[in-house]
Amino acid sequence: MSPRVFPHTLRRSLSPILFLSGLLASACVVGPPAGRVYVVPAPPPPRAEIVTVAPGPGYAWVGGRWRWNGSAYYWVPGSWVAPAYGRYRWVPGHWAEDRRGWYWVEGHWR
Repeated sequence: MSPRVFPHTLRRSLSPILFLSGLLASACVVGPPAGRVYVVPAPPPPRAEIVTVAPGPGYAWVGGRWRWNGSAYYWVPGSWVAPAYGRYRWVPGHWAEDRRGWYWVEGHWR
């Protein structure tokens, strides 16, 4: 017995249905928040740094961090930053993890 082959008209009628099903399935996938880049390998532990004397009053030390370049982590050394106008305390950035992987949360003045 030979295998059954769908008639040409049936194949043609299934094509738009399969296309629309794939389109609807892809529309249901929730992507990451805008601007967030996920990294699967966890970042290495932070490096120890020597903190020098602040260049002036109100400056905050922003510790070094591991940055992702698309294929590997590389170390960015810490530095002093001038306070933003009307802001008093620096909240350091950090790596956070959720079910998609690791992502960087920027530091900010509070």
